[in-house]
Amino acid sequence: MTALAMTACASTSETHPSRTATEQLLVARAADRAVEGLTLPIPRGTRVYVDDTYFRAENAPYAVSAIRAALSEAGYSLSPSKQEAAAVLELRAGALSLEQMRRVFGVPEMRVPINDSFNVVSIPELSVYSRRDRVGVAEFSAFLYEPSTGAPLGAIIPMTGEFRIRSHKLLMMVAWGQQRIDPGERDPGDSWREF
Repeated sequence: MTALAMTACASTSETHPSRTATEQLLVARAADRAVEGLTLPIPRGTRVYVDDTYFRAENAPYAVSAIRAALSEAGYSLSPSKQEAAAVLELRAGALSLEQMRRVFGVPEMRVPINDSFNVVSIPELSVYSRRDRVGVAEFSAFLYEPSTGAPLGAIIPMTGEFRIRSHKLLMMVAWGQQRIDPGERDPGDSWREF
């Protein structure tokens, strides 16, 4: 009876999107940082149409919205169409993704082939200390032109932003530094200093 009680378990149903919520937040925060203080080489108040035709990335809609919000905050009017705009801002994405780096003091996790049939065995990490950095990276640029003539009005140097989460593990069990973002929290700060 005791053995039966100790073997009880529970399971939950989960969805598996292409990116985890943490990965999505990292990229979104990087995009927000990339557009901080965005200004254009045209007078404030100018009606600007944001053209995202060539802006292709997994989180492109969020980044485009962040750019539109930054332009609005900087005092530019957003135009619903090229025909009604005094300037067109054509966007292009350099990067909108993740970088990951893991440092291990010990033996890292490995997959070792065991025969010619491509069978492998996984060996778990055996470390004294490990550190994992996950970095959202955003880099995009743009150029301005007059919609009716196509005359250039200026270029925007690459806008770049990063957002990092760092976590640590000691003796493969004691973990710290994973950042938490609670509802209503404006800036969760640096995970290394907070934990």
